[in-house]
Amino acid sequence: MQIDKRILKTRNHLKNTLISMLDTCPFEKITVKAICDRSNTSRITFYTHYHDKYELVDDLSEDMLAAAQKEYIKLQEKNNKNHNPITSYCNFLECILNMYYQNFKFFSHTSPTENPYLNFYFYKYILKYLEIHAKKRSSSLKPKYSPKKIAGFLCYGLWGFIAEGLAEKCPIEQIKSEAITILKGILQFEILTNNN
Repeated sequence: MQIDKRILKTRNHLKNTLISMLDTCPFEKITVKAICDRSNTSRITFYTHYHDKYELVDDLSEDMLAAAQKEYIKLQEKNNKNHNPITSYCNFLECILNMYYQNFKFFSHTSPTENPYLNFYFYKYILKYLEIHAKKRSSSLKPKYSPKKIAGFLCYGLWGFIAEGLAEKCPIEQIKSEAITILKGILQFEILTNNN
């Protein structure tokens, strides 16, 4: 079912307002009233769309992950017509990295020290999607470890690599390129799989 354009416009405005507020205020201190004041939206309108600010973040994350999923399908069609499981993993992780960098204005505020809730929330969300992906690939990859362990290893490693790259003030494109190279290396050298 398609959502009315006015509803989408209001929701996007609220999401963009929240993201812009993160420049000056931690997520935990942002209130619905402040979001409404900043976005010039009534609280009645806000509550018509969202139960609270956490549901607003849920909607924001669903948007990002839906875009990543569409990109993944396109990448699979483009460079993985034979359904190679390693390439599938690499494509999936590349889409997660692209999601991060395409939404960098938001993700730049999700460090564990600045916004612990957002950091944990998005890590958990991506971990869940990576675990689902790992389960789908487990029959063809014959993994040495459980899908949950593989997802945790890749997700923690990816998040840590990005955080350290940002701390070293590396350009975003360099971090992305290096992260993809490392992830491909890990997967292609069969550290996680029993394939011969």
